[in-house]
Amino acid sequence: MSSVHPRVSEVTQRIIERSRESRGRYLHRLEEAAKKEPIRKGLACTNQAHAWAAAPEGDKILMREMRQPNVAIVSSYNDMLSAHQPLETYPAIIKEAVREVGATAQFAGGTPAMCDGVTQGQPGMELSLFSRDVIAMSTAVGLSHNVFDAVVALGVCDKIVPGLLMGVLQFGHLPAVFAPAGPMTSGISNKDKAKIRQLFAEGKCGRDELLASEEGSYHGAGTCTFYGTANSNQMLMEVMGLHLPGAAFVNPGTPLRDALTAAAGRRAAQITALGSQFTPVGKVVSEKAVVNGIVGLLATGGSTNHTIHLIAIAKAAGIEINWDDFNDLSEVVPLLARVYPNGSADVNHFHAAGGMGYLIRELLDAGYLHDDVLTAAGQGLRHYAQEPFLIDNKVEWRNAPAKSGDESVLRTAAEPFSADGGLRLLSGNVGRAVIKVSAVAPEHRVVEAPAIVFDEQDDVLVAFKRGELEKDFIAVLRFQGPRANGMPELHKLTPALSVLQDRGFKVALVTDGRMSGASGKVPSAIHMTPEVLCGGPLGKVRTGDVIRLDAEAGVVEAKVDAAEWAKREVVTMDMAKNGHGMGRELFASFRLAATGAEEGAIALGLAH
Repeated sequence: MSSVHPRVSEVTQRIIERSRESRGRYLHRLEEAAKKEPIRKGLACTNQAHAWAAAPEGDKILMREMRQPNVAIVSSYNDMLSAHQPLETYPAIIKEAVREVGATAQFAGGTPAMCDGVTQGQPGMELSLFSRDVIAMSTAVGLSHNVFDAVVALGVCDKIVPGLLMGVLQFGHLPAVFAPAGPMTSGISNKDKAKIRQLFAEGKCGRDELLASEEGSYHGAGTCTFYGTANSNQMLMEVMGLHLPGAAFVNPGTPLRDALTAAAGRRAAQITALGSQFTPVGKVVSEKAVVNGIVGLLATGGSTNHTIHLIAIAKAAGIEINWDDFNDLSEVVPLLARVYPNGSADVNHFHAAGGMGYLIRELLDAGYLHDDVLTAAGQGLRHYAQEPFLIDNKVEWRNAPAKSGDESVLRTAAEPFSADGGLRLLSGNVGRAVIKVSAVAPEHRVVEAPAIVFDEQDDVLVAFKRGELEKDFIAVLRFQGPRANGMPELHKLTPALSVLQDRGFKVALVTDGRMSGASGKVPSAIHMTPEVLCGGPLGKVRTGDVIRLDAEAGVVEAKVDAAEWAKREVVTMDMAKNGHGMGRELFASFRLAATGAEEGAIALGLAH
């Protein structure tokens, strides 16, 4: 077993130092709250009676005795979204499971769950990022009744898991176990799906063919099978010790999936302050666990959205991280997995090849992960180098396979796909941005071309359809940050830009918006901060300026004379049209309060 890699140790230590005061305040509040367990003992009789008035009589007896844990269930269930539809049956499974260990469980509250795949390119997408903060608040409302000893959090997709965790961390004295739904079974290949999308963008196939392709990919219950933000969430919950080992990628509707859900409920009941294995979630999410999350993201080529969400999650636990931490770790953490859009496989192939247990063991043995962390499964991350099996109707964990089942999908740390994690920090006279290059071919990682400035993503597509983009260029798309319009994902630009790149043109995107977990083969400098609406220098760029995007050197800059650049003013724009329709009116205060992308794009009060 190797010691921790020097760079991992160095970054961890500076995060600890940077967070010393805020983390100290957070832990102090956690300890003070933990002294009051079980909380419901301090409630007045009328409060208590309200809390269990509708509970089954057997549960009421246990609740009155105050000696057994009461577990909160917080869920993002709805039956419109494939990833969350399986969660409908989970509360009943959890309630029965906790009764088996002499405890009770109550459905504490639900949270919204919206799908970027449905809202992509639509006005509703401008609510997406801020839905994370709404979910955090919804979670807090559910737990605010102050009658719970632990939490089982049910969620899967993009903003939902970060929001659930941010909310739960405000009750950091409570243990928490996260339970996912798992990915849908594999449909048509991601490569074929991407091909049809490009053909449609070129006008070479019709809408019926496109819809048939999309339905062949998104065809049943469970998470989308590509490695976007939803599946990156599940990887993170596992590598940060918030799942039970091996829970991330078991398909819904299977006996093992239900058995793991039941086991999550039982485990939550076992690790409360009423027993001998007290495991408060605020101590599970430590500086070392956050670093483990970043390492897992890099080693798997995960979603760029987590360069925002992980910062917000960490801040919710009093921990301060920034893009320098991601960048410095990315220089040394090897890429061990190739899952679409970084390869042709989907997450089911990754799971079958060895999955999270194999990945975590490789990273632990090579010194890229901290083992000495607290997890929902107990002390140490080594538990997570295992995978679950259903033996005689009981979950048993066994060591992950010694060899990868498919080296085109999952490799050892000694023979990785790449020596680095493929996530880079870009900086220059237009600001700071991130770029994911794990899916970008080396010959496309440096682009120097004239800028074409756009203020709307639809304007890019209109120009493409008119044939105005048949040349080398860098699309500069501005006014897409959190305060401008809620920072919607811009993934619908991918097919058009991919077509142009395939035609031999040098193309790239530079934006203060997001490109999502599906960031692909076109080089994209995203999350540019400060955003243009807040005076970010990207707003000085004019059409025709030469932009250099060098992902190898970590540079994005406008090649404009320094004196001329200094004289230029940042353009302004009236964003009033983005404030109405599709519920956007209700989010005006979020847009006004949002921090920058590198600060987590947070509209909540998370000061510690």
